[in-house]
Amino acid sequence: MKDEGGKTKEERRRKKDDKKYIPHPSSHVPRYIVFIVGPTATGKTDAAYLLARQLNCEVVSCDSMLVYKEASVIISKPSDKILKEVPHHFVDIISVKDSYSVFEYYKEASEKIRNLFSKGGSVIVCGGSGLYAKALLDGVFEGVGENKELRCQLERKAREYGSQYLYKELEKVDTETAAKISPNDLKRVIRALEVYTISGVPLSRKKKEACGIYNELPVKVFGLRLNRPQMYDRINKRVDRMVEAGAVSEVKELLKLDLSVTAGKIIGVKELSSFLKNESSLDEAMENMKRNTRRFAKRQVTWFGADKRIEWIDVDNMTSEQIKNIIINNVGAGL
Repeated sequence: MKDEGGKTKEERRRKKDDKKYIPHPSSHVPRYIVFIVGPTATGKTDAAYLLARQLNCEVVSCDSMLVYKEASVIISKPSDKILKEVPHHFVDIISVKDSYSVFEYYKEASEKIRNLFSKGGSVIVCGGSGLYAKALLDGVFEGVGENKELRCQLERKAREYGSQYLYKELEKVDTETAAKISPNDLKRVIRALEVYTISGVPLSRKKKEACGIYNELPVKVFGLRLNRPQMYDRINKRVDRMVEAGAVSEVKELLKLDLSVTAGKIIGVKELSSFLKNESSLDEAMENMKRNTRRFAKRQVTWFGADKRIEWIDVDNMTSEQIKNIIINNVGAGL
């Protein structure tokens, strides 16, 4: 039904909500779960935001630090504008005082993705946490809790009889896992034996029972990468902006809380706390933040570089709009 101005209800709604999204003009573009991953400071957040607006869909974060409510500046949380215009899931969901496992994330985020996809649209998964991304793609089994008494027994056997003894024990109950572990990798051998002894199920079978979305739903995985000098330059400038935006006062407030082990590892907490305790100058704290972020980015490059499913986009000197268009074209062409 049209109003006096000749506009339909849908047209009126779209005009009212035009700040929230821009519908994609090509209805033939296939629906996908689109992953945008890669190292920090490569422009994932802005590209995902523009892509979600154009496809009129929602974003599922796969960043292990964005889950925290009380931190914003030091974790480069998406701006209020972005979060208001495009729904982002798994941002601001727990306190820095609480723990949140990869398995919990996998269960909740994979369910959210399936639910969103079942409603008829694409879903954008964005972030740089390799474990989170891998959990969603390949699944993860529910962890078997540690048994300190059992672990001590196994460690004592290793000391008495040698690591080869435990490895042969593992071969008897889980040949598949044993084939993938070095006999000298005592930590992994003990963990595999611990899983079997506690659960009665070989570790290899538990891993097979894990079910990710990669073989279940249509998935495209894109990785953003920069040349090393440009990536490091962006990281250094980002830290400068963080301090200008109030990172020091934010860390000061965070330190008043009983931080979980994971939250305590947020880059910036340890470095700026040293400044707040007069153990270093602000310049030294900032340089440590830059160095540790660069090291983290190198680890991300290595992690994601090993995944052959990723379609890499070299984003040197590209705008977010250009990155978004490349992804749209690749998805639309069914690449």
